[in-house]
Parts: sequence; C-alpha cells; structure tokens
Amino acid sequence: MNINQNHTPMIQQYLKLKAENPGMLLFYRMGDFYELFYDDAKRASKLLDISLTRRGQSAGKPVPMAGVPFHSLENYLTKLIQLGESVAICEQIGELTDKKAPIKRQVVQIITPGTVTDETLLEGEIDNLIAAIYYQKGKFGYATLDITSGRFQLTEPETENEMASELQRTLPTELLFPEDFKYTKLVNHRNGNRPRPVWEFELNTAKQQLNQQFGTQNLAGFGVEQAELGLRAAGCLIQYVKNNQCTALPHIRSLIFTQQHHLMILDAATRHNLEINKNLSGGNTNTLVELLDCTKTAMGSRMLKRWLQQPTRCLDTLQQRLDSIEEIKRNSLFIKLQPILKEIADIERIITRLALRSAKPKDMIRLRQTLKQLPELQIIFNSIMTPHLIQLAQFSLPNEKVYELLKISLKEEPSVTIRDGNVIKEGYNKELDQYRILANGALTYLTELEKEQRKLYGIDTLKVRYNNVQGFFIQVSRKQSSLIPKHYSRHQTLKNVERYTIPELKEYEAKIFNARSKSIALEKKLWEEIFDLLIPHLESLQNLAAAIGQIDVLQNLAERAKTLNYCQPSFNSISGIQIQLGRHAVVEQTINKPFIANPTKLNDKRKMLVITGPNMGGKSTYMRQTALIILLAYTGSYVPASSAKIGPIDRIFTRIGASDNLASGQSTFMVEMTETANILHNATRNSLVIMDEIGRGTSTYDGVSLAWATAEWLATSIGAMTLFATHYLELTKLAEQLSDCVANVYLDAVEYKNKIAFMHSIKEGSVNKSYGIAVAELAGLPKTVIKNARQKLEYFQKNNEHPDGLKIHNQQIANRNINQLEKILSEIELDDLSPRQALEKLYQLKILITNKNKSYTFHINEK
Repeated sequence: MNINQNHTPMIQQYLKLKAENPGMLLFYRMGDFYELFYDDAKRASKLLDISLTRRGQSAGKPVPMAGVPFHSLENYLTKLIQLGESVAICEQIGELTDKKAPIKRQVVQIITPGTVTDETLLEGEIDNLIAAIYYQKGKFGYATLDITSGRFQLTEPETENEMASELQRTLPTELLFPEDFKYTKLVNHRNGNRPRPVWEFELNTAKQQLNQQFGTQNLAGFGVEQAELGLRAAGCLIQYVKNNQCTALPHIRSLIFTQQHHLMILDAATRHNLEINKNLSGGNTNTLVELLDCTKTAMGSRMLKRWLQQPTRCLDTLQQRLDSIEEIKRNSLFIKLQPILKEIADIERIITRLALRSAKPKDMIRLRQTLKQLPELQIIFNSIMTPHLIQLAQFSLPNEKVYELLKISLKEEPSVTIRDGNVIKEGYNKELDQYRILANGALTYLTELEKEQRKLYGIDTLKVRYNNVQGFFIQVSRKQSSLIPKHYSRHQTLKNVERYTIPELKEYEAKIFNARSKSIALEKKLWEEIFDLLIPHLESLQNLAAAIGQIDVLQNLAERAKTLNYCQPSFNSISGIQIQLGRHAVVEQTINKPFIANPTKLNDKRKMLVITGPNMGGKSTYMRQTALIILLAYTGSYVPASSAKIGPIDRIFTRIGASDNLASGQSTFMVEMTETANILHNATRNSLVIMDEIGRGTSTYDGVSLAWATAEWLATSIGAMTLFATHYLELTKLAEQLSDCVANVYLDAVEYKNKIAFMHSIKEGSVNKSYGIAVAELAGLPKTVIKNARQKLEYFQKNNEHPDGLKIHNQQIANRNINQLEKILSEIELDDLSPRQALEKLYQLKILITNKNKSYTFHINEK
C-alpha cells in the first residue's frame, strides 16, 4: 500500500495495519485506550454512541478519532458483535526505543460474529454459527460451522425456498457468499453479511483446504465427495475461519453431510407459525422452547434447540431417544441426575478454547471440576438397561489422565490470566517453587531490615516499603530526616516524608525482580506445556461433552413427560395420524382452566379434515397442536396426548394468520398466496399441511373459489394429510363430492339469546353458521353496530333460501342481467332496424339471457 509520507509516523503505522485488515474496525492500542481513526472513528461513534473527537493533524488534515478505555473493551465488543461487525485488536508489542518512531504494534486478535470464542461475547444457550452459501444453476451449497464446538456440516438445498428455510433454521451470525450472488433477497435485511471473491469458492481449492484441515488425502471417508456445491461453500468457510483465527483448528475433525431426506423439513413460515423458539411477536415467552427447556447444562440447552429445529426421520434414532426417556422417567433418574448436571460447566466451549490455546485458568478449573463429577454420574448409570444410555455412559467415563494433570498442575484459585502468574500449583515444578520462595521472602526481609535500621539509628518513623512505581524504598518523616546517615540516598521528597534507598536494598530489589520475572516466564512456559499435554485428548473430551449434552436433554424430556403427563408416541409405515386426547403443549400451560383435549384422525380414506366453527372456537389451536405433536414425536420426545400413532411424515407446512411484507412490496394477500403456492408445489402425500382461512384476503367470490380449488388440489392431486380450517361453509360440500378422502369436523359452540359459549371440542360434521356477530359483540363492538349487523343478517337470510355468499352473488348477477335486458329492449327502435342489425341484437340478447359472457360489451352497428 502506498501511504502518504506526509502523515505522521504513528498515522502511517495505523494506516498500514488498517490496509492489512480491510472491512474491520481497527482498535489501535494507545496507552490506556483503544483508539479508532478516520472512517472507523466516525462509524464507531455512531454504533457505540461514543464521542467523535480529533487528534491534531496529519498530512495537513484533521484526524477524526474515537476511543474506548482498555478495561471496558469487552462491553463494546459485545455490542459490535451483536450488530454483525468485525474487529481487529491491535496491541503494543514493543518498547519505546526511538522517540521519533512509534511503539511497535501488531494485530493480535481478529474477532468476527461467527468466529468469536470468548464466553463473555457469546450467548451460552444458543449455537453461534458462521455459514457460507454457494449457488449454481438454481441449486445451492450451504455449509455451517460452530467454531465453539467444532460442529461442521454441509447440505445442498435444491430450491430457493429450501435455502431460505435453512437460513431461518440456522440463523448464522456471519454469512459468506460470492460477490456475484444473485439471490439477494435471501441475504438482505440481516447483519454479518460477508461478500467474498468468487475464486474462494473454487472446487479444487476447497477440497485442498478441507483435506489439509482433516489430514486426509480425499474426502470419501466423510461421504461428501459428490456434494460439490456444498464442498465449495465448506472450503470457503474453513479458509475464512483459519485466516481470522491465525492458528490451527484441531477441534474441527470432521465434516457431516446433512441430507434433506433424512430430516423432517420445516419451512420458515412453519417455524414462525408454530412458535418453536420465538413467539409471533418475536419474543421468547410462551414458546415451545420456553416450556420444554429445563436442561441443567448449556450444552444440553443448545442440543435440545437443535433437535426441535431439525427433527429427524431416522426411526432408529427416534426409538433410541424414546427408550432412553422411558427408562429415565420410569425410575425417576432425573431427580438424581439434575444436581450433578448443574455442576457441569460448558466444557464443549472450554474444549474449543483449549484447542485454540486461548483458554484461561478459570476454564481449566471448570474442566477439572466437571471431570470430578463424572464418577457420581457413573454410579447412577450402573443399573441402566437401555443400550443407548449404556453407550452414553461409556462416552462419559472419567478421563483420569486429564483430571490428574489438572489436579496436580493448577492452583485451587488461580489468577484470572497467566500473565499475572500465580496459576501453577506448588510442587508441580521445583525450579518455579525456588523462584517463588525467593520472591515471597521479600516481606520477611523488609520487616527484618526495618527493625534493624530503626534500632541502629534510633528513627522510630522509619519504614521499609514497596510500590509498583518506586520499587523498594525507606521512608522517614520530615521531622526525623536529620537523623538519616550519610550513606542513605534521597529518592523522593513528599509533603511530610522523605524517601531513601541504600545499596543493600537496591541489590535485594534486583534479586527479587529477577526472581519474579523468571517465575512468571516459567509459569507461561509450563502453561503452554499443559496445552500440549491436553490437546491429544481433544477427541475424547469432545465425545464427553456431546454425551453429557445428550444425557441432559434426555433427562430433561423425561422430567417434562412425567410432570406434564405426556405419552410415548409410536411410529409405523402406514400413512396416517391417530392422536387420542391431543393437547396444545404451550396453550394448556398458559390458560387458567382445564384444556379440552381432542382427537385427530387422518388416514388414506380420510386425508383431509375441513374444519368449521366460530372464531375463538379453537380451530387454530387444534391445528397447531396436531403439528406440534408431530414435531415433538419426530424430535424423539413424548407428546401431549393419551396416545399417538404416527405414520411417515416428510414435511410440515403451515399457512396461518395474516401478515404483510411491505418492505418487499407484498400485501397480506400476496404473502398468503405465496405461502400457499409453496405448499402446493412442494407438499407430498406424506406431508402434514395446516391451512387456516385461505382466501380471506380478497373478495368473497375470489376467496371461496381459491379456497375450494386449493383444498381440492391438496386432497386429490397431492393427497397430503391436511387440516383445512375455513369460514366458507361452501367448502363443507367437498366431503360430499370427495367422500373417499375428505371429512368435515367442527369446533362446537352454543348460542343462547345472542350470547355464545365456546365448547372447544371437535365433532364430526359441519356448522351451519359462523357466529361472527356473536364474536364481534364479545370483542366490544358498539351495540348500535351489532344491532345493525343482526338486522342485515336477518334481511339476507329472509330474502335467500340459504345465507351463503354464492346464493346472494348469483341473485345479484341475475338482477343485473334483467335490468340490462330491460334497458336494451327499451332503447331498440324496431322500425329503424335493418335485418342484419336485428339479427345482431338477437344474438346479444341471447348471450345476456344465458349468462355465457357477463363482460360482453354491446355495440350497435350504425351502418
């Protein structure tokens, strides 16, 4: 980089370091502050709400500057990481040797949202993912990495909707994509976007980077050789992370190919509508995660969220989980497990910091305390019978070598950082012990010297002291300074005291400082050797962390099943859903009255339930509870029902509620139709489809037509298992026309003297009214409006055989046609018509009467 030589030496140094780290906020250490200059200063002042000032001039122009105190750095970094910003930390690494040259500095750490490992900058109970996308011919490669655990995965979504669903599921804090990435709506409106040069996604380079990381000749052992789009994304990702960490990544040991057909797919709308970890308002309350997550470890909490966000279709895995939950629940083992698990640290992330050699003494102490708990865990598992729990117990066996190393090498309460010393335990290294004895003998020496000098010269105010600025000194009051012997050298004069030094004290000071510096240097060396001894155990420690996380999830689900009265679901190969006394997991815990349980029965001869009933009657709750029961079952959890028999389910789709997307120019109805189109294009006969009030965003006639056509397509062309709620009573006729696959059910309600009571129970058949006015009255509409609405309803019912919209619509069309017919006939001058004109008129009238073309425009041939 060509830097203007007119800049001051310090600014030249800053600009050089900034050029080496483009796109990042450069925190440049100057004494007790980290300073930012020029555009970084302007940007940081807005992001962090700090003052923007100036630091003199350089190259003839003012230098904008903003800064933060070094001791408050973590607070500011946390805010920047949450905003998706990346930061380069630049430290002073040299001493001032030339007054004309700045102190030598270098970037010692790069912090990005997806590669941060410091626990103070992370949320403990959620995964922190960095991801990369690649695309080619409409298909995608997608790779994710949780650097805090080493979990590295790739997948290959085949459509833009599938890619959007993956982004919504994983929520990466940092996202890499090619500079020419054209699917901009996938990445817009999010923090942490990182466009990368296209060449970083080159296939051969990607394979080379990955083989280098895993120490392999090829990637066949991971089963990813054919996943070329995913490999391109994974290669770019590992290269970016290695460059930012500036160190080896030994804890990233494998690459997992997640194939879509092994999973139950939930698109973004479904995740939103089912309120898995966020409610409809974007908060965390009254969600499935809030209800279920009573885990005792951070590892367990993160794993539970992964299970809920990515249900598996592997029946062996599901049965293993269910059998394990059953044994823990039957024997109430969670009561014994929970106190032990509460004492277990987040060793998954500690192991990562160990691998990156950035672990702090407190991390090692927590790892030691965790290993100390494992024998108690084994005692509980001595009597277990379930194969999966036995396997988890094997992976969580105590690692005696690691525990003994940490026990003999580290103090019980070490210093916060190794640079302060006082971390290595006494007796671990003889040389270190000798240095400490020498350094710690200073207090005794000073006490003895003080007694000796007082006695010798009769100065009762004489004190021998030490501080970090002056070092060792002798202090005497001003009144007794005349008694000082000649060989005392004045060191400092204060208001009421004089400070001196003597050759003996100087000699001892040099000896002490030498011992201390050697002691700290040796501790640092021993600290690095402990890392060397621990890193070979990374694999077993990672297996331990994964096993403890899963034990925590299973005991948590067992406790929830027992406390909330859930049942074990069963799976079979026959298409269908048989749920008895199903309940909505979250709603039943938030209402202050008994929840009305309901059955759900779907099979090959009953593929669709058309659900009618009043607003507030419970249609949406009923449909959501069915979807949540299926989701929980395919997570491997017990479910809120008395029994649940479930056939193959590949996807859950939901189209619920009204929302718009004004930022992208989509109205409520457009969003509704877009989500419906996604369902009709991607649902299969093994999908569960939840449709609520399709067509309500447009006119009655368009809406009922769209709802009818959508329901008919789902029932006949796709054959998906569908719960279709509607206020269009016309749709109940589908059960008559398609009796081999459609049935009507309704949510019961009772109306008496214009008052309504919701029964919330499902019954076979359909309602004959919507109770809309009664619900509107409950909502508090003015009495006059309610009265007027009842009068209008009575009028429509009195003047039509049926109160449905289509009858009124057809009558209106007929009335318009009759009026138009009368008008045309009255305007005809019979004596002036030619035979040709009369024939044309006759055709026009016939078309009007037969109603074959309502939009026909009449033109009289003047000729």
